[in-house]
Amino acid sequence: MEEKKAEPGKKVILFQGDSITDGGRLRGKENEWDLNHQMGHGYAFLINCILGTKYPGEHLEFYNRGLSGNRIADLYGRWKEDCLCMKPDVLSIMVGANDCGFTLQDHTGSEPERFEKIYQLLLEEAREANPGIRLVLCEPFTLPSGVRKTDYEDWKRVLAPLQEKTRRVAERNGAVFVPLQERFLELLQVREAEYWIWDGIHPTVCGHQVIAEQWLKYAGELWREV
Repeated sequence: MEEKKAEPGKKVILFQGDSITDGGRLRGKENEWDLNHQMGHGYAFLINCILGTKYPGEHLEFYNRGLSGNRIADLYGRWKEDCLCMKPDVLSIMVGANDCGFTLQDHTGSEPERFEKIYQLLLEEAREANPGIRLVLCEPFTLPSGVRKTDYEDWKRVLAPLQEKTRRVAERNGAVFVPLQERFLELLQVREAEYWIWDGIHPTVCGHQVIAEQWLKYAGELWREV
């Protein structure tokens, strides 16, 4: 991939992660002309809409490089192309759901210690490429909805250490941690789990709005520090 050239006055906000971030975005350099489908249909799209509309004069550029099915090791495998070459000023990551799912399915997800090591390596390489980068780590989450009703306790057990590792890595690296699990649990007092997350993993439209609101609450002004 050709390295992206930094432009004076531009601030690049990059979203990385799995299918929750991917949001069905249109991929491939040959499709970059189609500006209607670059950000997917999830929380990254919503954040782009809100910040881009609120601060049109700040020249914020938003990119989505989430990829459905990715574990944290998969992120590292494409880190050079899909992160470092993008030269982000603000880097937002949401990962962990697939590490949990693949661990339960066939033990190919990263266990907590390996998850933490790879996460740390991702952030170190991002900071080496740009010492002034601002980091945002989003907490992975689950709810007892859809197919997750049958194995929710297993998911909670395996995901909880990854949630804690995400928080720990954020604290160690001076990153913003965006808490999501507790917020979704609070919302169960308002509506059933399927209203927010339809299959225990993937948010509905309303669930994506919740993520966007949490992101903006904790990291919405982070671009100003760049």
